[in-house]
Amino acid sequence: MTYTTRIKEEIVKSDINKSEKICELSGYIRFAAVIKDTISITLENASVTRRIYKHIKEIFNIQPRITIRNQKRFRIKQIYILEINEKVEYILHFLNITENKKKILPTEYFLTNKEEKIAYLQGIFLASGTINDPASSGYHLEIVTNMSREAVYVTNLFRELGIMAKHIKRNSKYMVYIKNAEVISEIIRMFKATTSYFYFEDIRIYRDHKNMVNRLNNCEIANQEKTINTGLKQLEDIKYLKENDLYSLLDDSTRIVLDYREKYPETSLKELADIISLETDYTIGKSGVNHHFIKIRNLIKKHKEKKN
Repeated sequence: MTYTTRIKEEIVKSDINKSEKICELSGYIRFAAVIKDTISITLENASVTRRIYKHIKEIFNIQPRITIRNQKRFRIKQIYILEINEKVEYILHFLNITENKKKILPTEYFLTNKEEKIAYLQGIFLASGTINDPASSGYHLEIVTNMSREAVYVTNLFRELGIMAKHIKRNSKYMVYIKNAEVISEIIRMFKATTSYFYFEDIRIYRDHKNMVNRLNNCEIANQEKTINTGLKQLEDIKYLKENDLYSLLDDSTRIVLDYREKYPETSLKELADIISLETDYTIGKSGVNHHFIKIRNLIKKHKEKKN
């Protein structure tokens, strides 16, 4: 069972009131049904099929015709087809799906509150939505539709609920998508898929913690490399001073710092300052150590300029 299937299985187990059922059914039929003289809905999930069947029966007091077929593609699976042959015009008009034989999108008078908007999005997600398993891939939610205006409508509907979504054209279809982990988590919670929500959050927290540790490790490695490179450059400066008889020009405090740098070539300036302060009578801080090396660097620079 895929992660998307697990979420949908949880959604269809949740209880909603009659107005929310109407909105959910409208969203599902709008994005999944083939509408001609009849309403034909093809489903792959038995639980979703039962949910849609019960909605139709309860709201319109009719029983859709059910056809079960075995589909042989990679593996054998059952396909469920619901067909509505009666009250078609009335149902489509009631669900705000058609106007003069043309499919239309729900009006502001149809989705009157937050709960109805969520229920409508639930219906759309049950029809054509997917969410990647966070344990096996990146964070990604998408809803696929055939029409540009449907993608724009769903994007705007998400935004009305404070959720930022984007849409693009992909081949001949349009895709509404979200890649933000926190937003996807909020949508799963909003759909009342509690178990899937906690699973998603556990994976997200673990991955965030792992990424933070990796960043800290990378930062520590970079700092170590920087410390080593600084120490090597300072050793080269000390060598230059000695080879060019400049060491005698230094004061006692600078000589102490340089002697300890030769003894501890891989320590940071802070660590070097602490060692000098601990082992000698010369108390010095990190900035003081750095000051001495700036001084010898300037001495070397002047010497090179004089030689040139």
